[in-house]
Parts: sequence; C-alpha cells; structure tokens
Amino acid sequence: MSRKLITRLAIGLAVIVVLAGIAFANVKSIILFAVGNLGKEKVGPTQEVVWSQGPATPAPGERPPNVVVILADDLGINDISTFGGGVAQGLVPTPNIDALAASGAIMPQAYSGTAACAPSRAMLMTGRYPTRHGFEFTPTPNGMQRILTLFYNDGTRPHEMIGDPKAEAAQPSFQEQGLPGSEVTVAEVLKPRGYHTVHIGKWHLGGGPEFSANAQGFDESLLMASSLYLPEKDPRVVNAKLPFDPIDKFLWARMQHAATFNNGPRFAPPGYLTDYYTDEALKVIDANRNRPFFLYLAHWGVHSPLQASKADYDALPQIKDHRLRVYAAMVRALDRSVGRVMQKLRDDGLAENTVVIFTSDNGGAGYLGLPDVNKPYRGWKLTFFEGGIRVPYFVSWPGHIAPGTRLEDPVSHIDLLPTVAAVAGAAPPADRPIDGANLLPYLTGGPKPATPPHEAIFWQDGHYLAVLKGGWKLQTSERPKKDWLFHVAVDPTEQQNLAAANPAKVAELKAAIAEHRRGGKSALFPYTGQMPVTVDKTLEQKATAADEYIYWPG
Repeated sequence: MSRKLITRLAIGLAVIVVLAGIAFANVKSIILFAVGNLGKEKVGPTQEVVWSQGPATPAPGERPPNVVVILADDLGINDISTFGGGVAQGLVPTPNIDALAASGAIMPQAYSGTAACAPSRAMLMTGRYPTRHGFEFTPTPNGMQRILTLFYNDGTRPHEMIGDPKAEAAQPSFQEQGLPGSEVTVAEVLKPRGYHTVHIGKWHLGGGPEFSANAQGFDESLLMASSLYLPEKDPRVVNAKLPFDPIDKFLWARMQHAATFNNGPRFAPPGYLTDYYTDEALKVIDANRNRPFFLYLAHWGVHSPLQASKADYDALPQIKDHRLRVYAAMVRALDRSVGRVMQKLRDDGLAENTVVIFTSDNGGAGYLGLPDVNKPYRGWKLTFFEGGIRVPYFVSWPGHIAPGTRLEDPVSHIDLLPTVAAVAGAAPPADRPIDGANLLPYLTGGPKPATPPHEAIFWQDGHYLAVLKGGWKLQTSERPKKDWLFHVAVDPTEQQNLAAANPAKVAELKAAIAEHRRGGKSALFPYTGQMPVTVDKTLEQKATAADEYIYWPG
C-alpha cells in the first residue's frame, strides 16, 4: 500500500471519527427534535365549551348536597401554609386553601393511595387498592422509557435508571393503559342519586370507549389533552426548565397546550391551564345550580413543566430564585382557584349544601430541585417515605362538619368514595370489596366510632411495598434489598430505622403485607423501567453511593 493511499485512509478515518463524535454529541438533541416534531396531534383553534344546562328552577323538596373534589398534582405538604410552612419559607401563603381547611375538617395524617399520579387517582376514584383492580403503575407514552433512560444514564450518577425493552414492547398503547371499565367510580356511585357529573382537567386513567372519564360515569369531561400550561413562547407565561431532569426534557419536547371536550377534537385553551380550568368550573357550578352535581376539578398544577402566568410571577418579586419564584407563582394560581370556586358557591347560594374536598395525588417531586416542598418529611414523590405519600386532605360541609374539626387517625385516598357515597345517601357497590372507610362518623357531630378508620394502610409498586399499622411503618424493597422500619407515631419524620433492632416487628408487618396481597390481582400492564430516587436529596443535588435511595418501578 502506497504512502499516499495510507495518508488518504488516515485522513478519511480521522474525518469519520470527528463526524461520529459530533453525531454522538448531538444524538440527544436529534432525539428530542424527533420527539417534538414527529407524530404530534393537530391542535385546533380555541373553542367555547358548551356545558349542559340544568333546570331553570330547583325541584321541590330537599336535594342531596353537591360534591366538589379539587385535586392538586404533586403538591408538597409544605406548600400549604395550614401546616405552618408555605412556599419560599412562608413568603407565599395559601389563604384560600387555609380558609377551606379551617371551615371544616383537617386530617393531618392523610395519605395518598400511592406515591405516583395515576394509581393514586384510581384508588381515589374507586376506593380500592391495586390488588383489587390491577391498576398499579402509571401509564406512560410508548417509547418514553427509552428516552428517559438515555438522558438519565449520563455517567454522573451513582445509580443508573434500568430500562426493560421487552416490557416496553409488550406494553399496551398509552390510551389502553387504563382503569378497567368494570370498576365503579365515585361518579357512577352518584348517578343513581340524580347527580350531574363533570370532570375537568387531568384524568390519566386511560382513554377511548372503556377508559375515558365519559366512559367511567362522567356526563361531561373537559380533558387535559397535553401538558403545557401555555405555549412555551406565549408572552403570558414564564418558564423554568430543569436541565437535570429527563422527564422535564421529554415534556418540553413532546407536550402541547391542548384540551378536548367529551372526546372531541383537540383545541387550544384560551389561557393558562389553572385559570382556564377554574373559569370552566365556575360555569359548571352556574349551569348546575338547580340540580345536584359532582364536580371533579383535577388540576395539573403544580406538576412540571414549571410554567407560571406572567401576572403571578410578577406579583412575587420578593423571591429571587427564578425556579422557586415560578413554582411559587404556580401555587399562588392553585390557591386562587380554590378561592374562586368557594366564592362562586357562595354567590350562587350553594355553599351551605356543598361538600368540598381538597387533596393532592401524592407528595412533591424531588426532580423539581426544590428541597423544601415536603419539609419536614423525608422523601419525594416516587418513594413511600412520608414526603412522597403524606398529603393535605381537607373536607368542608357547613352545618355538618364543625370548623376546626381534626381527625388525627391515619386516613387515605381510598376513603373518598365511601365517604362521598355516605354524604349523598348513595350505596357503594355491593358486589365487590371496598377498601376505603366512610369518614363521616369521625368528622360530624355525635359519638365517634371506637376503632380508627383503618387497622392498616398499604402501598405497593412492583417490588417496593409498604404498610402502616399501629403507628409503625415498614417499607421493604428488592432494589436495594432493604427494610426500613419507623415508629411514625413518635418519629413522623422517619429519622431512626429500627428494622435491625426490631426483627419481630418487621416480620409481623411483612406478614400483614403478604396477607394483603394474597390472591390479589396482577398488574394490568408491566412497568417498563426502574428509576433510582435519592431519599434525602433532590435530583439536582449530587448524589453519592452513601446516600439512601430506592428504585421506583414505573
């Protein structure tokens, strides 16, 4: 081979290496471009939602109380100033949510159904654990796990995300990852009592003929069809991106500002989602003021992507950190929503005959990089530490629940269905077990039951399990293979792991978990990956091998 040919080959090889390096460096950008520009559904122009109008005058005689459930998304327990905290060390209180809490019952040891969005909502809607219906994991768009794994596993973290391509290939479509139509929701329980049922906002329990809100008992559904509060470049919005969070990258690349009404075509909402949903909720209250109604107002706030209305952002100049200020402005919008709904009920003369329940689907997320959202509790969304599952849970019913009522016993989202059924004089499904408890006897006047609402409360997510029983909480995991035992009755912030010192209690609680799961239904669809979550650090903070962590299957 001639020297000239060798030189040419060497130059060619060098060019290939350089181009390969450039391609590798840009492969993530190319993927995000493809995610963001291929396969998006068309979003039509803004359209007015025409709600069904109730009668012009109320029917004679008494009618059952209206029911309004306001569900926040990923709201940290420390975001609510009722508990003495508040965003940005109390710079942004939540006066409207606080007023709702003060007007009725506060349940300070209230728990979400699980530490992630969709299964928690399934338990709230049905009063049943995943062992009954199999809706155990959060639905994810097809292909999302591979993208998250690519972005997460960048060599800077002590524990990598674990993807399962076979499970992802076997996964049903996103729309078919749903709560079975055979399950009975709160809306379906209320229908025989003459309730008009309306859903606004997030659903996340599947779509289509079997799984949509309209298929699960709601007469009308204004659905969050995608996840931007406003378009990214809209002059009315202020954005805060999270460069350290792979979920955030996916949301910004893929999501749109879109809604649908009663499974119709996508259209652009006219404004910031939290305010838009509230505007429409007020119209629903007006339309139904002369008949009993159930309004499920399922806000997207304060879930990422972090986007605040410019008006709310501008109202908080005292907060200097940009990301925290955007988040605080989102909480401010959520609090304003609660205030506007309560004022509308008063204006329409409905407040005295309306039960209002406020809660969050789970605790605040560590991937926001905001360390105080769940303070003083450890852990985040995607863990069974108290920070991931302890949530605000308030019930207001004037004339029936006295202001300042407190229920100190542990309660759960699964209690919502039997409690609302009791409020409405409706019958819970008699053909299946209901795991939740009717909380009315504990909240209204008169003698209280001798026993607490629950002997035990359970949580499950694949190989990661937990139980709270008799003031003791056990978490047990296969990855890492570890047990955490806390006497939360005396150590609510879970500082002292007593598992090694109290093997008898660990065995007792593991037996309770085994009994709870015995004969239970398998998951409807598989988890496609496992995400490591550092218990005591946000995703932005550098984790080390010495930090406590769990793997969350999802």
